[in-house]
Amino acid sequence: MNLRAYASFPLVLYLLCIFPCLRAAGQTQNGAAAPAARELRKLADIPSVSGYEKPVTDLIRAELASFHPATDSLGDVTVTIGSGMPHRLIVTPVDEPGFVVSAITEDGYLRLQRVPQSQLPAIFNELYSGQPVKVGTANNEWLDGVVAGLSIHLQIGRANLPNPRDIENMYVDIGASSAAEARKSGVDVLSPIAISRTIGELDGRMIAGTSVGDKFGAAALIDVLHAIDPSKTDGTLTIAFVVQQWFGARGFERTLNSTRSDEMIYVGRLLSGGTVPGMEGVHRAPRRELGSGVLVGMEQTSGTPLGLAGDLKKLADTNRIPIETDYSAGVTPAGYLQQPTFPPKWVHVGIATAWTNTPAEAVDTDDLQKLEQMLQLYVQGAITLTRPNSGNAVSATPRPEREAAGSSEILKSLIARYGVSRHEEAVREEVKRLLPQWAKPETDAAGNLIVNAGTAPAGSKADRIFLMAHMDETGFEVKSISRDGRLVLEGEGRGEIDAYEGHPAVVHSAGTDHDAIMELPNNWDEANFQWPQDSETAIRADVGARNPEEVARLGIKPGDTVTVPKAYRPLAGTRANARSLDDRVGCAALISATGTLSGPLKDRDVTFVWTTQEEIGLRGAAALAKRLSTDGGEPNYVFAVDTFVSSDSPLESKRFADAELGKGFVVRALDDSNRVPRELVDRIIKLARANQIPVQYGVTGGGNDGSEFVPYGAIDIAIGWPLRYSHSPAELIDTRDVHALARILAAVARNW
Repeated sequence: MNLRAYASFPLVLYLLCIFPCLRAAGQTQNGAAAPAARELRKLADIPSVSGYEKPVTDLIRAELASFHPATDSLGDVTVTIGSGMPHRLIVTPVDEPGFVVSAITEDGYLRLQRVPQSQLPAIFNELYSGQPVKVGTANNEWLDGVVAGLSIHLQIGRANLPNPRDIENMYVDIGASSAAEARKSGVDVLSPIAISRTIGELDGRMIAGTSVGDKFGAAALIDVLHAIDPSKTDGTLTIAFVVQQWFGARGFERTLNSTRSDEMIYVGRLLSGGTVPGMEGVHRAPRRELGSGVLVGMEQTSGTPLGLAGDLKKLADTNRIPIETDYSAGVTPAGYLQQPTFPPKWVHVGIATAWTNTPAEAVDTDDLQKLEQMLQLYVQGAITLTRPNSGNAVSATPRPEREAAGSSEILKSLIARYGVSRHEEAVREEVKRLLPQWAKPETDAAGNLIVNAGTAPAGSKADRIFLMAHMDETGFEVKSISRDGRLVLEGEGRGEIDAYEGHPAVVHSAGTDHDAIMELPNNWDEANFQWPQDSETAIRADVGARNPEEVARLGIKPGDTVTVPKAYRPLAGTRANARSLDDRVGCAALISATGTLSGPLKDRDVTFVWTTQEEIGLRGAAALAKRLSTDGGEPNYVFAVDTFVSSDSPLESKRFADAELGKGFVVRALDDSNRVPRELVDRIIKLARANQIPVQYGVTGGGNDGSEFVPYGAIDIAIGWPLRYSHSPAELIDTRDVHALARILAAVARNW
């Protein structure tokens, strides 16, 4: 779906790239991966909304089974080794911020309450808008869903748009059409909701993704326990993995009240504080960069570490472990309960985090290794890792493998292929693979894929009919490499900025995918932050490289493309989510229609076309239309198959585009590029009803490929299917509509 007036991103994006790793995260000098880095990836991959940490504490208990961990009634997991004095306590949290279901609407949407309600960046809610999420059920399963987002093609002329930061405008769509259907799937009030995660690596240098800043301490301490010799521990050591830190530090308070220790180390993210006097909207925050080593959190902004903090600094300095001080607020937030009593000696330690509390949060694997080393020294003196190395770091989530074509598999197979505008090669090859054997596809100079499905005999009065869908998707292209190793990007297509920044991404380079995250603009974590509107500001990406030479070593170069990760996710009933459903649904419907034909049609003049560069201005279709007009082969009718961007959403105005999901394909009778004559709208509706195909018609936004043929005499009859949340990772369809679309295309090919 293209909106010609918005053919490129005019807003600022910064991308940090972190995915298919070329080097293992947290490598040691011999190239072996640091176990704590592998552990962090496992922990971060499990949702653990505050108060709903059982899946991650189950993993921790399993990892530490040989230590016979204890679990209290709140869910805190503790391991105690040794005996006698001194009694040392090390504490680390395991939960993450998120949401719970607070109500279910009559039409099946989930309303939300955030946990916690405060302490998070002002844009935290906004970073969920238009994104896939996981919803917990009563039987400890996780269902896929999406957070409703605004469809960009429906917003022209609309004032006072819903603010995605306002929780009143947050709805989770699991594909249910009623409250009863939502509850039948296992979802109910109090079900936890966390953003779907992609945990990736930047060139072996960083680990990034949702909750890595919440769980690096747990990863380090699990590895410390496996590395030490318990028989050589001096006195008693208790290591506690505490829950509900985001919910008023309840697990931490429980542990302090039940464990009488002489000294304590709290291991966790350094915390932002209150507003700086005289500077409205500016708050105190940790400012150390990734790669700073171990950090000691101090509420005063300067001074020499004393007490246990001073002891740890001496230990680190002696063993050449980089250690710095930085600002951090208190680890127990002010609340309704009386503050617990801390041990006589205690210290807060952690490592630097980037893009804190966003889906793109990142930590440096070398920092993590240094933290683990210092904790080992504290627990037992200078020791080396004794746990056998299990090989390289866990690889990034594999891309879906090629699947055999079938009525329900074609769309999934196409979704798995990436194809930013002007880079549609992988999609085109997959379309060719999925076509029936009789089809003889040809590729023209513009990259369009063309299949002749019938040639009328000479002198025939048969109309020349084209059916087409576009292969490309929105994304970015690398334009240059900056001195600091960042990639400078340019948008290819149009999307809402908050659906991309602060999220994982993928760089596609010469057949290799590199993990990525979207970087946010300057001052993104301030309360008064507004998205920049300057189209001249550079879009940047970071692949973990720090100079152009390191970028070159990765094989990344100008002309490579950048997208956000995607996967086909079945939802409740017949609903499904994936990015690039626009226009892979159209492509799949065309393939399915050709599959119903046993061979080229006799006495018919029918051509199927899969076009390129639609998202940046209908360019592939324009080139084809111009060439055919010159060659005398212009069509009489063009059926452009593309999204009907639907207002079937709790955020959209029902003034127009009100086509319902699950009610059939849609005739795009009027959009921003074309008007279908009313008699032809009625004609295709009649054809659909004659074949018992559910059909709708209406008005929507955006343009379509068929409009490029109108100046040369063709009639453009645009058809599509209802889509929620267009041009976002939350795109959502009803598969019954896809089936109806494929059926009407076959009927048009045979009978129009």
